[in-house]
Amino acid sequence: MRVLLADDHQLVRTGLRRILEAEPDLAVVGEAGDGVEAVELTRTLTPDLAVLDVSMPRMTGLQAARQIARRSPAVRMLMLSMYDDDQYFFAALQAGASGYVLKSAADEDLVAACRAAIRGESFLYAGVAGALVRDVLERVRRGERVPRTPLTEREEEVVKLIAEGHTSREIARALVISVKTVERHRANVLTKLGLHDRTQLTRYAIRAGLIEP
Repeated sequence: MRVLLADDHQLVRTGLRRILEAEPDLAVVGEAGDGVEAVELTRTLTPDLAVLDVSMPRMTGLQAARQIARRSPAVRMLMLSMYDDDQYFFAALQAGASGYVLKSAADEDLVAACRAAIRGESFLYAGVAGALVRDVLERVRRGERVPRTPLTEREEEVVKLIAEGHTSREIARALVISVKTVERHRANVLTKLGLHDRTQLTRYAIRAGLIEP
C-alpha cells in the first residue's frame, strides 16, 4: 500500500513514517508539508492512500481532501488531528475521507485505519462511535427521518443507472452532469459501500430496492 503523509511538522511526519514502515504491507512514498503540496503530490505520485493533517498552512487538510476527491477519486484518504471533536470528524467524512485518526492514538490506530480505508471501510475512533449514536437518537427525538442509506439522492440515481447498464456518458446526459462528475459519484459510492465493481454495485441496487432483480 503506497501512502502519502501530509503534516506541517517534520517530527510528526517522521513518527508516522516509522509507524507505517514497520508494517510489511505499507510504504510511505511521499511527504507534504502543507495542503497545496499534498494535492500536487497526490496527482504526481498516485498513492493508494493520503493521510492528511486537519490543520496545515496554505490549504487545510479538509480543503486538500475535497480537491483530492475531485481530482484523484481513486485515492483513499484519512484525516489526522490532535482534536477529539465530532464536528471535525463529520467534516472529514463530508470531505471524502474514510476515517479520522487522533494523533494521540496514532501508534495504536493509524495502521488499522489505513488498512480499513484501503478495504473501502470507514474507521471510527472510540470516542466518535458514541457521537454517531447520539446524533441518530437526537434525530429520532426531533421526529426527523433517519436515513437508511449512506448514499445521497444523487448517488442513488447514479447507482440505479449504473445497475441498469448505462454507460457514464449516458448517465451524464440523463442527469445533466459531466462524465467526470458521474465517475466521481461512482468512486464515492464504491468507497462508502466498500464495493469494487459493477456486479457488486448491481447486487446492492437490488437489495436497496433501486432496481428489480
